[in-house]
Amino acid sequence: MRRHYRFYGQVQGVGFRYHASMTARGLGLTGWVRNDYDGTVEMEAQGPEELLTQMIHTLQGGRYIDIDGLESEEIPEKDDEKGFRVKML
Repeated sequence: MRRHYRFYGQVQGVGFRYHASMTARGLGLTGWVRNDYDGTVEMEAQGPEELLTQMIHTLQGGRYIDIDGLESEEIPEKDDEKGFRVKML
């Protein structure tokens, strides 16, 4: 399964992307995460549904991260993707 996420709240400048990439790699997920100009963080992650859920719960428990809102939708999988990376705008 692959999901596209958009996180709102105190999610930039608090180590969110680093935390997301380390969590995703630890769970064996693929995808990417990036800051957007509007102050949100955008992420695509791919893997088993239960691991995607675990990743979101881990991010919500981040020390300085304060997620006020989350949008999520299922999107088509990418079969050729390797690893999880931090993207720059």
